[in-house]
Amino acid sequence: MWGGMQHRPAETAPAPSACGDDALYDYRFRRLVPSADWDALPADVRRRFSKRLAGQAVAAYSGEIIWTRLSRAGWLLAQLCRLIGAPLPLAASGPAPAAVAVSEDRASGGQCWTRLYGRASGHPQVIHSAKSFTGPTGLEEHIGGGFGMALTVRAEADALIFVSDHYFWQPAAGMRLRLPRWLAPGTTIVTHQHLGSGRFAFDLKVTHPLLGEVVNQHALFSDG
Repeated sequence: MWGGMQHRPAETAPAPSACGDDALYDYRFRRLVPSADWDALPADVRRRFSKRLAGQAVAAYSGEIIWTRLSRAGWLLAQLCRLIGAPLPLAASGPAPAAVAVSEDRASGGQCWTRLYGRASGHPQVIHSAKSFTGPTGLEEHIGGGFGMALTVRAEADALIFVSDHYFWQPAAGMRLRLPRWLAPGTTIVTHQHLGSGRFAFDLKVTHPLLGEVVNQHALFSDG
């Protein structure tokens, strides 16, 4: 999952000032989307992705996984990914409780995302990842074992959409290997869609060029 594309933000948002509302505004996601597209998003979406999570602040969202669908290849992929922190849902399931917590990663200058997914039996699955605002696309998601994916971001009507550009492995500091397409799990698309009244839908889809859709998860959340 490596790439040679150079990231060029469509438009750069104005730099935050030292006082007023800008002191509480996080511009990092906004800089990845053209200003006109960002401004056309619902206010709730812009607010969620603009929270300044300084210090010990945590943004929390609670909700429900409506469904998780895995093909046979998707199930096998999820089990293999246990070796790097189990970033994918481990089993197909119906309705289950879920929660998400987002905090600042002060070491990297990015964000830590923790997802808690209930299961039919046993303890909930906990998924950890970290978003960093760097790399050729301007945004990366790091999972575990040095693996991650570079993401592109676009805004469409009532949704913010994250699409994998490539996957990579960083076995050591200063070393980065881009995974070839034949070794990659496919295209990952994550959609954050506005539903109104402080509610939003979360959709995760992973589609392999030969095996088709291997993961499909749909969840509903509300502001904490």
